[in-house]
Amino acid sequence: MSNSLQKWVGRNRPPRVQISYDVEVGDAIEKRELPMVVGLLADLSGHPAEPLPKLKERRFVEIDRDNFDEIMGKIAPRLELSVPDTMKDGQSNLKVELNFEKFSDFHPESLVGQIPRLAKLLEARQQLRDLLGKLDGNDELDSLLERIVRDADELKKVRSEADAGQPAAADEQAAETPADAS
Repeated sequence: MSNSLQKWVGRNRPPRVQISYDVEVGDAIEKRELPMVVGLLADLSGHPAEPLPKLKERRFVEIDRDNFDEIMGKIAPRLELSVPDTMKDGQSNLKVELNFEKFSDFHPESLVGQIPRLAKLLEARQQLRDLLGKLDGNDELDSLLERIVRDADELKKVRSEADAGQPAAADEQAAETPADAS
């Protein structure tokens, strides 16, 4: 009895809920503790891709913090949603499918990563952060980018060169080289 699961849990991860009651044994009052056992019967799969087994075929599964991701992967919760497309006009709907295999899939960046259009925006945001890091202390690059952004003609030139696959800096240097040679 000393090696029971309840005693092991009590030593390693004491429960947050402890229910006890007083019992009179002879002239003394003893405090006895009731085990806290919770059974949950629920369909936690959302919109499953495969049909669930019949209710009578399902069994209880012990879930704790050590096996939560494994159990979640087996349940494979999934949501199919149709949400207003606020990136376009707000009048049309965007179909979204979210799949969850581990607890960290509920993190906002993981959710955004499952929606292709938002994933592209997140990638652009990360690239802008990287660029900002490169600008820190690089005054020459900072002034070049500021000039390109402020001058509409320069911006169009850089955009067309980027679309054509030519590096903008190579053309700029080629244009400046004849002036330096004379």
